[in-house]
Amino acid sequence: MDLSPKQAVILQRTLSLGFELIAFPVYPNHVGIRRGNCAALLAPTAPDTFRVFAEPAYLVDGNLSARITLDGHDYFIWKKQKLEATPARRAELTSFAADLSDALLPVD
Repeated sequence: MDLSPKQAVILQRTLSLGFELIAFPVYPNHVGIRRGNCAALLAPTAPDTFRVFAEPAYLVDGNLSARITLDGHDYFIWKKQKLEATPARRAELTSFAADLSDALLPVD
């Protein structure tokens, strides 16, 4: 994937804030970003920015999960695996999403 100089600066800033790059082979046209147990896919947009592709997710067995409600309880699921969406996990995901949003602000 070719990135513009401004996109490279945004990724460097993101990495300096404790995020790391991660590959998701089923999404070869997106940049994977991870911190802790959370991850997101970034799509290059225009020549100098990124946008979050779908919403950030909690990782289940190293994979992007979906959040569901089952029998009145929230879970993060991937295939047949599920983790309860505890307040601590939801808080980690909320913090991840907010920090990533700040890190992706355009570069002048």
